[in-house]
Amino acid sequence: MRKKTAFILSVVTGGIGFFAGMSIVLSKEIKKRLEVKELADKHLVLVQLLDKWLAEKQRGKQLEDYFHQNGIKNIAIYGMGYVGERLYEELSNSDITVEYLIDKNAGNINTDMKIFTPDEELPKVDAVIVTPVTFFDEIEEMLAGKIACSVISIEDILYEL
Repeated sequence: MRKKTAFILSVVTGGIGFFAGMSIVLSKEIKKRLEVKELADKHLVLVQLLDKWLAEKQRGKQLEDYFHQNGIKNIAIYGMGYVGERLYEELSNSDITVEYLIDKNAGNINTDMKIFTPDEELPKVDAVIVTPVTFFDEIEEMLAGKIACSVISIEDILYEL
């Protein structure tokens, strides 16, 4: 009887261990898939944004048109990823002045422009243009108490051209 009980207990314990191990493996797999999906969604938004930008350029519209219409002469660019770099390059050939850049990784960005982290004191500008559009709400909230100007998503600019 003891052997039978010990056998049943070992089978049950082994089964529990097996399922617990599988649960950990599945949990890691699910987490990995969610991270991949989040990255894919972020890149889809980026592609759609750049597509909209190119379509507006092909229609003869320029980003500086938005700034002129809204009385914005000098700006800061938040985020120096792909979109931030393109925005900076586009505006460097216009009468809109990019006063400085803002990026969490300011120390790792090689540029001649003044660049600040979001934690630093930010000089006065007419507007801060946010390029990481998937994080716009968080960035806008963070900057709201730090700077007394408009915080505008590049996405909003493109859809208002």
